[in-house]
Amino acid sequence: MTVSLAVTEKSSPQMLAPHGTGPGIAANADVALVAAAAGGSESAFRELFRRHTPHLLQFVTRVLGASASEAEDVVQDTWMRAYPALVTFRNESSFSTWLCSVGLRAALDSLRKGKRRSTEFVLEDDDAPLDLPHHEDRMDLETAIASLAPGYRMILVLHDVEGFTHEEIALQLGIAPGTSKAQLFKARRVMRALLTGREKHDVQ
Repeated sequence: MTVSLAVTEKSSPQMLAPHGTGPGIAANADVALVAAAAGGSESAFRELFRRHTPHLLQFVTRVLGASASEAEDVVQDTWMRAYPALVTFRNESSFSTWLCSVGLRAALDSLRKGKRRSTEFVLEDDDAPLDLPHHEDRMDLETAIASLAPGYRMILVLHDVEGFTHEEIALQLGIAPGTSKAQLFKARRVMRALLTGREKHDVQ
């Protein structure tokens, strides 16, 4: 089957909560669709695409802080990678989690190709003083996430939104679990400042 699908569905802002924990019926349906798509069913693959593209697009946009067109390119690349790899899906996690892992690798490759910042500069310096923002007004959730430094944003999205463990994040990004924990700690402090509108001295 030739994969040729346009990213046309846009995701809407959602609350900060792990994805991939939906009803068992939906998860079972995904497993059946994956098996059918891996066997060559184009309709099954299109249904997977329809079900999961909105969240995948939101995930990529959040991780990269990218424009819609940049995120759509990565989403398209993700599906191109995911299709031949469907046979490796073992249902050890939800299909959404598995797909986001593929999407994360596609996003990191996009960074390495120079479309955005080099991955060597994605993570923030753990020893650097935390420069909390000065905002009198509260930000909405999506604006706050987009305002984070790249390293903080990536770890926060992977851990707090998608539910990846620090060990899984470390494996995906090639860092130590302790680095992931340190980045998340600082990311949460900045998020609190952005979401509550507190001044720097109020967020300790």
